Amino acid sequence: MITLGVFFGGMSVEHEISVISALQTIHAFPEFKYNIVPIYISKDGEWYTGPGLTAVQNYRNMSKLLSWCEKVYMTPNRGDFNLYRYKSNMFKGKVVTKIDVAFPILHGSYGEDGSLQGLFEMIGIPYVGSNLRASNIAMDKIATKYMCKANNIPCVDYMWTTDREWFEQHDAKKAEAEEIGYPLIVKPAGLGSSVGISKAANSEELDAAVELASKFTDKIIIEKMVQNLQEINCSVYGSYHDCHASVLEEPVRSGDILSYKDKYMGSGSAKGGAKGMKFGAKGGKFGSKSGSQGMSGSQRKCPADLPEDVTKYIQQLAIKTFKEMNATGIIRIDFMRDSVNGDVYVNEINAIPGSLAFYLWEATGKKFVDVLDEVINIAIKEAQEKHKLKVSFDQNIFAMGAGISPKLGGAKR
Repeated sequence: MITLGVFFGGMSVEHEISVISALQTIHAFPEFKYNIVPIYISKDGEWYTGPGLTAVQNYRNMSKLLSWCEKVYMTPNRGDFNLYRYKSNMFKGKVVTKIDVAFPILHGSYGEDGSLQGLFEMIGIPYVGSNLRASNIAMDKIATKYMCKANNIPCVDYMWTTDREWFEQHDAKKAEAEEIGYPLIVKPAGLGSSVGISKAANSEELDAAVELASKFTDKIIIEKMVQNLQEINCSVYGSYHDCHASVLEEPVRSGDILSYKDKYMGSGSAKGGAKGMKFGAKGGKFGSKSGSQGMSGSQRKCPADLPEDVTKYIQQLAIKTFKEMNATGIIRIDFMRDSVNGDVYVNEINAIPGSLAFYLWEATGKKFVDVLDEVINIAIKEAQEKHKLKVSFDQNIFAMGAGISPKLGGAKR
């Protein structure tokens, strides 16, 4: 039986959404198939494990929950897949368990952005999802724009700045933004879940929007707002040589842009086909009594009400984006479409989407547990392929002596 370490929580404004996504995933697995080890990362960056972490209602009292758990860690040593407890005694050894595959389900900073993936790469442990580079591209909205433009993937006109540049070169940077033309959308460059995003219809609103975004990040992206906006999402899973696109959804928003509240505090109804789905939890259901259901709780039209040729075009564009960024596992790509002229743009890429986009795969006719099985197998296969690659050059320049000064000053000039 594979021991699967599911990592969630994290030092991010999307912490709570990560918890919901992880618990939905954990409860999707059949008990006989995987040994699930929940590994919760607190907002302070401390790691914990324990069975109490799998029941959603326990998170109402965090201090009590963590008192039931063990504080744990992993080392960055190559090949050491053990999860260690901070405190051992005569009854409990140092090792909690050995993890076969890591499954990171952290949204936002220090998880979705490639940080945790870097640790897994150092250790050499198989892990589900995109590698460090692809994760970082997806999380950084500026890098996403560069990647799209380099590969002829349509995206809206934009500029980016730092908070320091904006305030030190205010007039010049503001003029650059206004050349794009109002209305504008202002976003923190490294966050998801619609945190810190606002619309600016004029000069005063632009200053206020940049000030809001700067509370969350030092890099800010300002882009043209699509008129007659229709937001369309598509999930893709697999690997470069074998990937699949889901049905499309159209999230239902309450204002000009899809807000955090729209995404995570919705009623869970789905219109036009797929029903709103809930995952039964071994410690309670993800229903209204337990709070947000993550992205699975938002209102949506699924499948999206689009002509067949438009649907196929967006699905093909989703697969192209997945491959060009060299993604792996499950991602969700958010598109913007002008419903009048039909123009389609890639908006954002979610390397670890909310609820792992299970609702899109269920609506596609693919069981979520089957998708999870496949991405775990991909993780194992990818790790095996990486281990075949050379990571060092078989020459010792220090033993050769060429060009090396006997003094501590280093190489001869």
